[in-house]
Amino acid sequence: MKILIIGDIVGRPGRNILKEHLQELISEYNIDIVIANGENAAGGNGLTRKVADELFEMGISALTMGNHVWDQKEILKFIDEEMRIVRPANYLEETPGRGSIALNFKNTKIGIINLQGTTFMPCNRNPFFVALEEMEKLKKETNIILVDFHAEATSEKIAMGYFLDGKVSCVFGTHTHVQTADEKILQNGTAYITDVGMTGPSDSILGIDKELIIKKFTSSVPVRFEVAKGPAQINAIVISVNEITGKCFSIERINKIYA
Repeated sequence: MKILIIGDIVGRPGRNILKEHLQELISEYNIDIVIANGENAAGGNGLTRKVADELFEMGISALTMGNHVWDQKEILKFIDEEMRIVRPANYLEETPGRGSIALNFKNTKIGIINLQGTTFMPCNRNPFFVALEEMEKLKKETNIILVDFHAEATSEKIAMGYFLDGKVSCVFGTHTHVQTADEKILQNGTAYITDVGMTGPSDSILGIDKELIIKKFTSSVPVRFEVAKGPAQINAIVISVNEITGKCFSIERINKIYA
């Protein structure tokens, strides 16, 4: 099975570039199923029902989230019912939504866990222990388990990769919006990358208009962030997974910029 995992989708530019090119990527890489991080997909912050439906209609089967999950308040109206959206599992247990899901794909089930880091980010339950709890639940249904670790610190992400090596199919980092060049298959068969990257404006600073970010760093004046315009990019990875064992045997980065 070949799975396409798309890095953080940022605003309309990210959605538009996927609308134009996702199907050709699916064909080019012979993809079976697509998942993406959608926490910045609506105006650069959060997710709305309309935007979620737009992404599902493109061919994305599931959306992971992160620290911006609640930025669009309307998500509280549908996150409990929408089984294709997963928010960080290490939030408090009474938090709306779910931290892991099992997707039915043809005759196979795929488990997805979303976690949020604790280094330089709001304090939540320990993501390492929660990862094991969610993994044990999913193992009753499938050996194919993907973990989106939405975290700031590279050390925390790398530690999670080795911690879950051999227990899950893939650990991929999101949140920093910069694709890393450390994709690998770990010793016990888990695919790993520190950050998948960003799908959105390429001529930007993390998807935001670069002049606004520069102004923020060079003055004491508050700045309202706006998603950048211009050329867009798709950052993603493709992993190949053994459908029986859940072990990965290849991982490939995608970094395409479109004029």
